[in-house]
Parts: sequence; C-alpha cells; structure tokens
Amino acid sequence: MIPTRAQRPLGALIVCLAALAACPAGAVDPLPSWNDTPAKQRILSFVAKVTNEGSADFVPPEARIATFDNDGTLWCEQPMYVQLAFALARVKTLAPQHPEWRNTQPFQAVLEDDMKALVADGKHGLAELIAATHAGMTSDQFEEIAGDWIAAAKHPRFKQLYTQCVYQPQLELLDYLRASGFKTFIVSGGGIEFMRPWTQRVYGIAPPQVVGSSIVTEFQIKDGKPVLMRLPKVNFIDDKAGKPVGIGQHIGQRPILAFGNSAGDLEMLQYTTGGGGARLGLLVYHNDAQREYAYGPAGGLPDSKIGTFPQSLMDQAEKSGWVVVGMKDDWGRIFPFDPQ
Repeated sequence: MIPTRAQRPLGALIVCLAALAACPAGAVDPLPSWNDTPAKQRILSFVAKVTNEGSADFVPPEARIATFDNDGTLWCEQPMYVQLAFALARVKTLAPQHPEWRNTQPFQAVLEDDMKALVADGKHGLAELIAATHAGMTSDQFEEIAGDWIAAAKHPRFKQLYTQCVYQPQLELLDYLRASGFKTFIVSGGGIEFMRPWTQRVYGIAPPQVVGSSIVTEFQIKDGKPVLMRLPKVNFIDDKAGKPVGIGQHIGQRPILAFGNSAGDLEMLQYTTGGGGARLGLLVYHNDAQREYAYGPAGGLPDSKIGTFPQSLMDQAEKSGWVVVGMKDDWGRIFPFDPQ
C-alpha cells in the first residue's frame, strides 16, 4: 500500500521544501488538480532542476522527452479498454453483412453481450475481432470511422464522452511539461491509428508523437488512387518489452520522464530511468472506487485483467524510486467534469 502522510520519511519533506523553494512566491500553481503531496512535489522539483541552466541536472530542451501510456494513465480504462469498446460496436454495426456471425465465436458472444464467453475466447478471439473490424479498408477510411465513433461514444458509468473521461491532473501535467520545454509523447499498447485522429484535440499531442500497436499496411492503387490498405495481420505490439522498442523506432531518444499505470509499462519505466542524469518514473495507482475505480491487485485491491497493477510492480517502484501516484490521495480532482 502507499504510505500514509504520517509514515512518509523525512526525505519526502525535504523534497517538498526544495520544490516549494523553486516556485516564486505568488506564482500560479501549474498543477491545481494535484493535492499538495510528495508526488506533486517530486514532479515540481524534477522539472525545476532539469530546466535550471545553473543546475548540475540541467537537460537541454531537445533532450526533454516525456512519454505517457494512454489507457489508465491519461484516460479511464475500465470497465474495458476504449478500443475494445470500439471493436465491439463495429461488430454490431457490421453484423447485418455477416449473418454467419450469429453462430460463430467470438462474434456471437459480442452480439449476445456475453462478456464471459468473450473473455473465455482469449487472445485468439480478440485477434479475430480486430481483424474483422480494423482491417480490409484504407487508413483514411479507418481514421474516419474511428474519429466518428470517438466523437459520439460515451462511457457506460460516467455518461460522458470517452474523450471527457480523461484525467484533469494529467492534462495539467502535459501542459506544464510543454511549457517547460518538454516534448510529450504517447506510448501505448492501443492502436496507433485508433489514437491519432483525436490525440491532438484531447491531449495536445500531435499524431507524429503517438506511438502504438499497429497492423500491417500495404501500399496499393485502388480505383486509380494511391492508398495504404490495412491488412488483417499484426505488425507490432507496443506493450511491455515492445514499448522501449517502439520508443527507439519512433522517437529515437531515451525519455527522461515516463508515466504509466500497469505491468505493461514496467519496461518503459526501466528504460527511461536506466539512463544517465536526472530521470523520473511515475505510475498511476487506481485506488479510488468512489470517484473512479479501485483495482490492483497491489495493496490488496481487486485483481483486474485490464490495467493490472501487481504487487511486484509496487515493490519495483519502491526499489527504483519511482513515484506512485495514488488517485485517492494525490489527485484533488479526477475528470474535467468533476466539481472544482
């Protein structure tokens, strides 16, 4: 579990004081939705030292790279990944063209809203869903379909657009980092072409700064026009050990800050904090069932197959000096639609 304020060591107090000293009196708080806890102060202190030219930890702007996971780190990932919700919706939209799906798994499970059967079909079933709903069209066509869906789809619990179920503290952090000379990237297990149509509008992160999983695309001349066709074959999975590889291929620089929320982000944080100089690794810990969700199983919270945060990750965070950001204590406000 995350230590209580009374249990936090003297070192945390020193970090707080150092960060406060870096902020001029009367300065506007760049992270107003963050509670005044050691997690916030670690961020402020880190940014202060890497942007201060007189500091031994100064990092030039061109090397200030910050990477963020998306699902569970920048927006809500429960009760299912948003891209999975998109795939399920696409199956229902396409079902009239495929009467055989009524008696074929995993499509039958989707059409009957049988999530137990869908989960039982495992990764094979998910691959079939992705192939049927994400391929067989051009990249432009897919971008339009995904963009139209995300513009109207709502979260089943919060009754808000999925793009409103983003974390207000993280929006502030992204703005703060960019104002401090950082370049911010998404490094997600989600589909790169699923995210790119809306990340600029929602996060201020341009399409070239989005790294994600992908399927095979092929250049073709279709109806006399040059296009990229999406084929039903996986190209790259940007998760776990794939994340540092994706960073190397797409960004070409080791980040100095990485923010994740699950076991799928372990290698990204290891890669980021394993470099020389000042480094910062952070993890969102979902421990607020009232305002969002509580899941782990770290700290005795319910186990989750989505965004799993095992106790081994919590232990690794403590060992490595990574910041575990507990929603319940560290965030005063979670969503933009929450009362201020």
